[in-house]
Amino acid sequence: MRGRILTVCALVAWAAGCDRLPGRPRRADRPLRPSQVMDFATLYGENCAGCHGDAGRPGAAVALADPVYLAVVDDATLRRVTADGVPGTAMPGFARRAGGSLTDEQVDLLVREMRSRWGRPGALAGATAPPYAATGGDPQRGARAYAVHCASCHGPTGAGGEHGGSIVDGSYLALVSDQGLRTTVVVGRPALGMPDWRGDATRQPMSPQEIADVVAWLAGKRQPFPGQPYPSEEHTDG
Repeated sequence: MRGRILTVCALVAWAAGCDRLPGRPRRADRPLRPSQVMDFATLYGENCAGCHGDAGRPGAAVALADPVYLAVVDDATLRRVTADGVPGTAMPGFARRAGGSLTDEQVDLLVREMRSRWGRPGALAGATAPPYAATGGDPQRGARAYAVHCASCHGPTGAGGEHGGSIVDGSYLALVSDQGLRTTVVVGRPALGMPDWRGDATRQPMSPQEIADVVAWLAGKRQPFPGQPYPSEEHTDG
């Protein structure tokens, strides 16, 4: 009996010591499953920063680390766009139900931490922001509003100017939704020198109707077959 007890104790000691064998990772060092990652920096860096940039650098898409953007968009919209994406654009859905890899808890953490880290109570400086979403713009009025508020940077036709690039490029318009255009007009691209709807000190803020009209004017510039060589005005058939 005594020998059996000693054998059992030896086996227990051997099993306990296996975790301390050279080269064997400790439990705390073992990698997490993707669904277990709850670190904001990791989740944002792997899923968002490539397009939206971070607090230190801009990306190709509208900045999420922008207090003005976070003051305009509500949590429900931010969560929906993160989870489900925007159909017809380069923004995919990141939730598992939309074909992505993130759990609902991870999406919630991203939304909560973006607001907590980058939101600012006084971001609008007392101004009332235009609605995040709207429809009903008129392209003809939009052309006039564009001339007043946008042409000085993006050129008289939108093809680019001294202070801004083309916003009527066919490939660009094919990749951005009407809401994406509206969001850019409303919150601007501060890291690139583009002001929000309030403009600079030389112009009056854009009204909600003017914003909707400019978006309608831009949307009307979309090409029927994006990605094809677009004829220039100098080489059109005639």
